[in-house]
This record gives sequence, structure tokens and C-alpha cells, in this order.
Amino acid sequence: MVFNSLEFFIFLFIVFVLYWFLFKKSVKIQNIFLLVVSYVFYGWWDWRFLSLIILSTTVDYFVGIMIDSSTNKSKRKQWLWLSVLFNVGLLGFFKYYNFFVDSWVDMFSVFGYEMKSTWTLRVILPVGISFYTFQTMSYSFDIYYEKLKPTRDYLSFAAFVSFFPQLVAGPIERASNLLSQITNKREFSYNQTVSGLKLILWGLFKKVVVADALAPIVDDIFANYSTYPASVLILGVTMFSFQVYGDFSGYSDIAIGTAKLFGIELKSNFKFPNFSRNVAEYWQRWHVSLSTWFRHYVYIPLGGSRVTKLKSVRNIIIIFLVSGFWHGANWTFIFWGAFHALAYIPVFLMGRNTIYKNSVVGERTMFPSLVEIGQVLLTFSIITFSRIFFRSESITDAFAFIKRICSNFTYEAYIHPMGYRMIDYYVLIILFVLYEYRIRKDERSPFKFKSKLVRFIAYAIVVLGMLLFYDSNIDRSFIYFQF
Repeated sequence: MVFNSLEFFIFLFIVFVLYWFLFKKSVKIQNIFLLVVSYVFYGWWDWRFLSLIILSTTVDYFVGIMIDSSTNKSKRKQWLWLSVLFNVGLLGFFKYYNFFVDSWVDMFSVFGYEMKSTWTLRVILPVGISFYTFQTMSYSFDIYYEKLKPTRDYLSFAAFVSFFPQLVAGPIERASNLLSQITNKREFSYNQTVSGLKLILWGLFKKVVVADALAPIVDDIFANYSTYPASVLILGVTMFSFQVYGDFSGYSDIAIGTAKLFGIELKSNFKFPNFSRNVAEYWQRWHVSLSTWFRHYVYIPLGGSRVTKLKSVRNIIIIFLVSGFWHGANWTFIFWGAFHALAYIPVFLMGRNTIYKNSVVGERTMFPSLVEIGQVLLTFSIITFSRIFFRSESITDAFAFIKRICSNFTYEAYIHPMGYRMIDYYVLIILFVLYEYRIRKDERSPFKFKSKLVRFIAYAIVVLGMLLFYDSNIDRSFIYFQF
């Protein structure tokens, strides 16, 4: 069941009505109901993998209690390691087993020893496993660092782990935010519900009109990169930048908006990263829940920036390599992570990694300065170049893609694979960027207009855009489902 499907909206309507009109008197019954519908939502893909969520939930529930009840520091650490090893082991088997086997075989072939990959298994990657394992681990970490007391309410904890709006692709929530809301009584709020519906609408626009509309162009160019000149390849990877942003931030908006319908506020996951003025600011705005997770549970425990510059650089490299590997079992993601580390380190060494933390481009003016425009364009170019590795099927394809850009730098007008006018897509991207610039200071209010008439026109344009760009022939699943 995907957010941009008819069955999801039928499901959402039924759940919403029952949640507020039938089960509103008891928070415990509401939580049991949320747990059941979350399992139904997840089981819609493959019910067999529900056992993994239940197992991960159960392990970390009891680990949290044991960490808190242990007075011996060594025992507390042992219980924490149980959580880490279990969840990483679960993730490693389902996501990385075949990768390690194939890499082992390839390594031996370099030395002339041919091995058959007989150990490779037909392992299916469970949807969302990278997200809910990190979410349950964060619970154990927070208890270990005494930032949180464990809950004794198993059903509420299970609802926290499996909360369906953010189960499949985040945001990765910490228990201090989400679990505390689940255990407390929620009251229906008209304003919160309307705000949620607006975010859902905006998220659908980004998914259907931006991401899905660009998908055939990106797929065609990357599949046939050896036949296209540099101008088309640059167009393809630029379009992919907008596609992956529209796809993933669109999912996050729908997730946050859906949670609002049930009286729950999730953390923001995207804060207009395309307007970042350096790579450090980009990572403060892109996939915020993941970058925050790595900062709190890996970077800071390693010493963060409180150690020597050399060790801090080491920590940055570790973070980006692990982040790259988190995204997928392919060398392309490891190179992607390494590239970002190399791009981030100079910003860190110059002490400019936090200067834009609490501001946005064009902070006090209507238009950005020429310097800011230059910074944004440079940062966007660096990020877009890195996505060649992110999108390519193999590391060989990625380097061949880059080589062709450098060796065949000619211009050729690109023709849409389905024969549509490309000018429509160029206008779409320009208008989308301009509109996002207008709302850049508040990612929670995509339709903030004083005039009701203007607001109505904005709704009409968004709906009309979805009707015009909707294509039933393309795959409508979200990109980050594969992670």
C-alpha cells in the first residue's frame, strides 16, 4: 500500500473515522487500534515480514527495561550491545548478505581464482527495515545514555515502532518525541487536521507532478547514457536531483501530514535543501532524521568535533561511509558517501559547517544576493554530481557516465521518450523552484496565503497539475522504499 494510491486513501478515511469517532475515549484502545492498522498497512506488501517488526519490537522493549534496571555499567553496556548486534544483524542479513558474498567472490577473481557464488541467497529486502531498526536502536541508546526512561507498556511501544505514516521511509523518530505522544491522550484538533491535509496535498504534488513526471526522462537517460552526449547526461542527472527530492520529501510531507490527522506531530525531515549555501547546510536540511541519528549515536560517541582536527576528520569520513552503506548494498553508495565526505571536510576545516544552521537564503530580503545565488548553484552542482553514483546501477556505469560527460561535451536537444514536450518540464521545474523559494522559511506551511481566493487558486493549480501529469504507466512506488 503506497501513499499515492486509491486503496491508501480509502484505508486512511476508514482509520481516521474509527480512530476519532469510535475509539477516542480511551488512549489505550486508540493505541491498540493504531498498532493493528499499522500491521495491516505493512502487511499489505508481505505479511510474512511482520514477524521481523514484532521481533525487533520485542527485543528492544525488554532490552530497554534491562538497561534501566541494571546498576552495573558493564551490564548496561552488554544489553545495549545486544540491541545493536540484533538490529544490525537483522539489517545486515536481509540487506547486505548477497553484497558481501558477491564482493568476496569478486575479490578472489582479481587474483585469478574463480569461485562460484553458491552461497548467494534469494533474500528479499523487507520494506522499511533500515528505518524501523534504527528507530528501535535509538530507543535503547537513549535509555543507556539516561535521556529516557523505558516504557512498561508493550502495546504503546509496539505502536511507536510500527506507526504506519512513517514506518516505511521515515522520518526516523526518537522515542522522546513520538513515544511520549503515543502514551499521552490525544485530542482532535480541526486546525491540526487541516494543516495535515495541506501537507498531504503538497506531498502528493511533489510525488506525482515532480518526481513521477521526471522518472521516465531520468530512467531513459541513465539506461542509455552511452548513446547520449554530455548535454543530455547533465540534463538527466539534474532531473534526477529534482526527482529524488520530490519523491522523498513528498513522502515525508505525506507522512507528517497523515500523522497530524491522528493528533501526532512528527519531526521535519526536509527543510528546502536545494537552497543550501554549502554542503554542511545541505546535510542540515536533507533527510534530517537520518543525519541527526548518525550525529547523535555515531559521530558524538566517536568524539565528534571535541577531539583533534585529525580525529574529527576521521569521524566525518566514518559517518559518510556508513551513511552511504546504509542507503544500499552497492559500491555506488559507498563512493557516494566518500564523495560527500570529501566535499564536507573542507567546509568543516574552514569552520563554516554551522554558520548557516539558523538562517535561510535571503533571510531578510525578498531576493537572494548574487553571492548567495552563486553559493546555492555551486552546492547544488556538487550534490547533483554526487547523484551520478547514487543513481547508477554499478560503479562501472557511474565512472563511464562521468567519462562520457568529460569526453563528449557536445550539445543535443533531448527528446522525451514518450514524445511529450520538454519545455513543459523545464517550466515545471522553474515554477517549482520559485514557489519553494517563496515558502523556504516554513516547511510546514506550503499554502500560506492571506487571501482565501489566492489559497483556493493554489489548491486548484496543484490538483490540476496532478491530473495533467499523472501517468498510470509508470511505477508509482517511492524511491526510498528500496532502502
